[in-house]
Amino acid sequence: MAFKEELSSANMETHQQEESTVKPHIPNSNYSKRVVLKTLLDREDGGLGLVGQKIVIGGWVKTAKENRMPIFRTFLKLFGVGHYQGQKEKELTAGIVQRVQQPVLSTVVLQITDGSCIASLQVLVESTLAPPGQIMLGGTCILVEGVIQKPETSGKHIIEIKAEKVLHLGVVKDQEKYPLSKKRLPLHSLRDWAHFRPRTTTVASITRIRHALTHATHNFFQQNGFLYVQVPVITTADSEGCTNKFHVTTLVSKPTHESSNAFDEVSGVSLASVKNALKEKTNKLDELRRTDSNREALLAAIQDLKKTNELASQLEAKEKKEKANSKTDQLDFMNDYFSCQAFLTVSGRLHLESYACALGNVYSFGPRFKAQTIHSTRHVSEMWMVEAEMAFSELEEAMGCATDLLKHICKWVLENCPNDMKFILKRVDQSIVPRLQTVVSSYFEKIPYCKAIDVLKQAKENKHDLNIEWGVPLTEEHERYMADEIYKKPVIIYDYPKEVKPFYVRQNDDGKTVAAFDIIVPKVGAVIRGSQNEERLKMLSTRIQELGLSSKQYEWYLDLRRHGTVKHGGFSLTFDLIVLLATGISDVRDVIPFPRSYGKLSN
Repeated sequence: MAFKEELSSANMETHQQEESTVKPHIPNSNYSKRVVLKTLLDREDGGLGLVGQKIVIGGWVKTAKENRMPIFRTFLKLFGVGHYQGQKEKELTAGIVQRVQQPVLSTVVLQITDGSCIASLQVLVESTLAPPGQIMLGGTCILVEGVIQKPETSGKHIIEIKAEKVLHLGVVKDQEKYPLSKKRLPLHSLRDWAHFRPRTTTVASITRIRHALTHATHNFFQQNGFLYVQVPVITTADSEGCTNKFHVTTLVSKPTHESSNAFDEVSGVSLASVKNALKEKTNKLDELRRTDSNREALLAAIQDLKKTNELASQLEAKEKKEKANSKTDQLDFMNDYFSCQAFLTVSGRLHLESYACALGNVYSFGPRFKAQTIHSTRHVSEMWMVEAEMAFSELEEAMGCATDLLKHICKWVLENCPNDMKFILKRVDQSIVPRLQTVVSSYFEKIPYCKAIDVLKQAKENKHDLNIEWGVPLTEEHERYMADEIYKKPVIIYDYPKEVKPFYVRQNDDGKTVAAFDIIVPKVGAVIRGSQNEERLKMLSTRIQELGLSSKQYEWYLDLRRHGTVKHGGFSLTFDLIVLLATGISDVRDVIPFPRSYGKLSN
């Protein structure tokens, strides 16, 4: 029996040893033969348990350094030659150098990232595998096959890759023209290179957080039984009575081939700047004529002035033509593509209502457009909105759903983006995590519009510059002051004057206010605007007439009240402002992948 027990114990030990020698599986990226860096670096052991395994990894070079080892020193070491002194050493060294022509071996140490996580991976590449001058440039794309090993020297890296093959090398052609060659460019400078800025650590982190917020949004609605509905981007309806709309038309006259060639060279140049240049060149020519300048310089100045005059003439002609074409009131929209006026949508809530009145609770997620000719850190021309509509819902239910959504997505990003949030906390905003935790855990202060006015008037008496009277819309300054300074937490303001809200919002019994609400959060301002919508046909028709809106445009919308009307409510969440809330970034243009703002459309 004792022998059997010893044999059984020996077998178990052998089995355990065999299990311990089985290497853990490293999954490749889907649809690629490489391993994503997050798979290695986000392990609890930092990848230490994977040492010795051969993998393929790829990414972009962040930083690099070269460790050189001259061959003649290696040769001397191999033959046990020590450090010679005096002329003998110089002669011996010079002889060897002359024969081998100073060949140099080196190891390039790269820090690369593939965008999957904050951390970078250290990769060692021998100069025999790739020219150091190419792979050391920041922004170079490299794909290598190599072995995971422990670094020889202690540091922040737990593992590194010793490259055995370079499978792909995407070199930077001109380092001077590559915008990220300079370290730590400010975010506002990166806007000019929106196609490159995702390679920066900050923008990559913002993008991952934005992705998590998107996932959290869909997750909330799916968990709560909402159906996802795509609403149109092109519409005939003015959803909010907004005058700043983008027109969609094919009626704008196209320049002839001859004239378009003439204007190709002047596109992007303003007439005012050319006129200023014209004055400067004229003064310069006069100065050359007064002095004893050489004939070549004088002729060059005359030729330059002539070209500038021609450019000014072309721009003046172009400006006159554009003014003539901009008179949309003279366009016959019956001959347009849709045979009527069409716009880029400002809001999808009206269209979403038709599905809510048939399917119950629905939501949409997409771009909305406003042609505002202002420069703002909170708004651009194209912003992404989350919109929800709920049948049989009144104001309280709509406010409750909006509150739950906001809490859900803030909690989600705290729980699912720990490394990115640590980076944001360190590099962008040290108060970001406490602020998000406040949104998740606090009770939102709920006050009617009339009380908000009284609170702001008291602030004005305390020498704050917050001019406010009943009946006027609250500004960004008003909203943020209440959340930041007075309540220091999210605030819900409801029952606004009907004049400051869209025509479709349900009127209250007092005849002055409507069942609308805004949710305002510290630092960012209003991130959600919602309402209970008017289900009474007569009240809605009267409101359309009062505002001078085209009743023909809204016949389909009125039909929802004529045939099986239902009480319903909903809201719009400005998704890009939620990204501001989650990252602490101060300008919305820095959290949108390709921002479109007044006077700026680069990509």
